[in-house]
Amino acid sequence: MKSVNLVTPIAREEVTKLDAGDVVYISGVVYTARDMAHLRLKRLLANKESLPEDFEGGVIFHAGPVVKKDDGSWRIWVIGPTTSARMEPYADMVGKLGVRAIVGKGGMGESTIKSLAEYGGVYLLAAPGCGVIHSRAVKKVLRVHWLEEMGVPEAIWVMEVSNWGPLVVGMDTHGQSIFKDIAQKATALKEEWFPA
Repeated sequence: MKSVNLVTPIAREEVTKLDAGDVVYISGVVYTARDMAHLRLKRLLANKESLPEDFEGGVIFHAGPVVKKDDGSWRIWVIGPTTSARMEPYADMVGKLGVRAIVGKGGMGESTIKSLAEYGGVYLLAAPGCGVIHSRAVKKVLRVHWLEEMGVPEAIWVMEVSNWGPLVVGMDTHGQSIFKDIAQKATALKEEWFPA
C-alpha cells in the first residue's frame, strides 16, 4: 500500500500506477454529481448537446453539499459522500468522459470495474460521516451548474480542493476491488466457521 498525491487534471498514466488499497490525496478541481446530474449529462450526450464542463482528467465526487453564500460567494460547509451504487448505470458514460477518479462510498459494481479498466480510472472511498472534515479541503467554489433546476444537493458544484484525503482506492484500473476481496474473505471465514 502506498500514498500518492494527485493534481487535476489527472493523466491516465497516473491512475494506472494505483492499486486497490492505496491512499490518495487530491488537489485541484473536483465536480460533485449525484443521480440527477448523471441523468442530465446522459441526456445532453444523447442529444449531442454541449456539457457544462470538460471532465477529461477530472474527479467526480458523489456528494451533495451543505452550502451558504457569504459576500456573494458560495462556501461549502459540509460535504460527505453519498452511496455510489446508484450511479452504476452511468459507469460507461463517466469513463467515456475521461473522468480519472470517482469518489463516493459503498463501492460500485461490475460495470464500473470494466469501465475503469477500459478508460483508465479509479474508484476512491471517502470516509462517510466526516462531511465537515471533507469540507475543510475545499478552498473555494469555482462554479455551480443547474442550481435553479435541481437544487443544492443535485447541482454540479465545481470546487477547488487542496490535499483532500485520505481517500482509499476501492477499485483500480487492473480490475482489483477491495469489495470483492472482503466478500471472498468473509465467505471463506463463514465456510470455515460454519461448515455445511
